Amino acid sequence: MSKSAKKIAIFPGSFDPITIGHESIVKRALPLFDEIIIAIGVNSEKKSFFSLEKREGWIKQVFDGESRIKVKSYEGLTVDFCKRENAKYILRGLRTSADFEFERAIAQMNKAMVDDIETVFILATSETSMITSTIVRDIIKNGGDAAQFVPKGIQLK
Repeated sequence: MSKSAKKIAIFPGSFDPITIGHESIVKRALPLFDEIIIAIGVNSEKKSFFSLEKREGWIKQVFDGESRIKVKSYEGLTVDFCKRENAKYILRGLRTSADFEFERAIAQMNKAMVDDIETVFILATSETSMITSTIVRDIIKNGGDAAQFVPKGIQLK
């Protein structure tokens, strides 16, 4: 199978921090693709709570032993990153109908920019649909224990 024939998906996000919701989406999407690149978007205008190195390390730890999952960081448009990585799919998780409306608009814009890239949506499980990185960060900032919302083995301190 040539490199361009591989079914490669990009799962973009800040993963600040990675949650059990992210983990669930990737694990459930894995049978659909030959490779999933978990792509940490770097926005110089936005200050992250956790360092890029820490987030990359956590993701690699969570998916250790799964050779079909790669972790990379990128700046700029996700569709441009897809082209550089020969990826024809963008993977997105949906928690709510509001997520769908937001993600649909982005998917349609991406499709208008690069016609041969498809966005694939996977619904969050009912157990993870309320979990967001923002809420996890708020719990941490306020001294709470967020361990149940992140993958096992992730040390948030």
